[in-house]
Amino acid sequence: MNYLAHAYLSFHDQSLIVGNMIADYVKGKQWQEYAPAIQQGIQLHRAIDNFTDTHPVTMAAREYFQPSCGRYSAVFIDIVYDHFLATDTTIFTAATLSAFSKEVYATLAGHHAILPPVFQQVFHYMRQHDWLYGYRFMDGIYKSFSGIVHRAKYLEVTADAPFAVLEEHYDTLAAHYRTFFPELTAFVKTYPH
Repeated sequence: MNYLAHAYLSFHDQSLIVGNMIADYVKGKQWQEYAPAIQQGIQLHRAIDNFTDTHPVTMAAREYFQPSCGRYSAVFIDIVYDHFLATDTTIFTAATLSAFSKEVYATLAGHHAILPPVFQQVFHYMRQHDWLYGYRFMDGIYKSFSGIVHRAKYLEVTADAPFAVLEEHYDTLAAHYRTFFPELTAFVKTYPH
């Protein structure tokens, strides 16, 4: 899952939000340097990623991106899932997603001093360009895809390739999300923290 899902699956717990959002930027045993409640968020992030990456529905969804994106297909699926979460009317309206995004930004800003330096830079752009709310829109997804392509060392395509896959298989990928996300939510609610 990508940023929006990790934030949402923290269920408004500030420490879990911080840990969940910074986890990919905390390497090796650095997680042990954080307060226990933030450590829980980092561990939760890793459990969410493992559940997502090994889930049969996610593996099936990745197949659509495999021909053009190879091993990066998992990254694109994470962003696609965030899009479907952002547009999931059983969870968010436009207004509640906007309010939630602001809540997450405020939480991260309040913990700015302990954010990993690279994530401080990411957060600056995330907040400035309102990434979490932007996942509602196809142009926001295209921008996210462009960012991945720009940073990927071994990806030989432009953002047009995964974006075309999303457009072509939109309804099928949405169905994958609707099957998968309730299972992930149930897993997180039973995860010890």
